[in-house]
Amino acid sequence: MARAFLDTNVLVYADDADAGDKRAKAQALVLDALAHGNAVISTQVLQEYFAVATRKLSVPAETAQKKVEILAALVAVTIDADHVIDSIKLHRLYKLSFWDALVVHAARRAGCDRLLTEDLQAGQRIEGVEIVNPF
Repeated sequence: MARAFLDTNVLVYADDADAGDKRAKAQALVLDALAHGNAVISTQVLQEYFAVATRKLSVPAETAQKKVEILAALVAVTIDADHVIDSIKLHRLYKLSFWDALVVHAARRAGCDRLLTEDLQAGQRIEGVEIVNPF
């Protein structure tokens, strides 16, 4: 079964009341992922979601924590030292930001064929992972 990696912006848009159509699309993606187990996230994405939700969206910390606990049910790639080193290689090779390289490497490491994000160039393929802008 093909799996997609959900980047932080998908999770954030699902909670952003000002995101319009992006919010509805993000909510549908997250609900589908939770219902079917066909998506992957990383510990980095969980951390970034919590930081943005509480700081920029003013989601109460308790509420954001509960969402992180729910999202943790998805397959989560843990960021370790080897992951960081391999991500630096991607950063250098593809001229990605270090944070984007961490996400791409997590998607690749989890065997995902797609990375759902608006932060990278849609249609680009990096190390076998296709970048898809779901919005």
